[in-house]
Amino acid sequence: MAEQFETATFGGGCFWCTEAVYQQLRGVKSITSGYCGGSVPKPTYEQVCSKRTGHAEVVQVVFDPREISYADVLEVFFRTHDPTTVDRQGNDVGPQYRSVVFYHNDQQRRTAEQVKAALGSAGVYAAPIVTTIEPMTEFYPAESYHQNYYASNPRQPYCSFVIAPKVEKFREAFADKLVEA
Repeated sequence: MAEQFETATFGGGCFWCTEAVYQQLRGVKSITSGYCGGSVPKPTYEQVCSKRTGHAEVVQVVFDPREISYADVLEVFFRTHDPTTVDRQGNDVGPQYRSVVFYHNDQQRRTAEQVKAALGSAGVYAAPIVTTIEPMTEFYPAESYHQNYYASNPRQPYCSFVIAPKVEKFREAFADKLVEA
């Protein structure tokens, strides 16, 4: 059955935020927070935060394309972070917070380019989209305490003040794509 699933990998700021959004999305089977796009093998969180590894904080999303398309998964990605800022999402600043799509095959690359172009030409954002679309490289899962972070720490200040409003905004905008309660 797992061979029927697809994998998408995105960096859109803090992986805690991105993970929390995708946990709400119908058709998503699993999410793993991690690191991708850098030169250091098996980096630690501290190494990535040093801004010297080249890695982005990413989520790897396994989804069922019979329930949700890659284009819809991409739309959620683009609309739940600011794809117009370089190396920044809110107060999170640095190359590890860059906006990036890591494509797993040529079809994903084409779809990502199409979705990015469509959003750009539709004038959805006041500034140009700076999200890069790059070939998938080695993915390194983040430390266990980063996995399922929001669900495990909802009262942590960052979760309360940054992630909770983002999840609520997502739930309002994508009500038709949510996991049934």
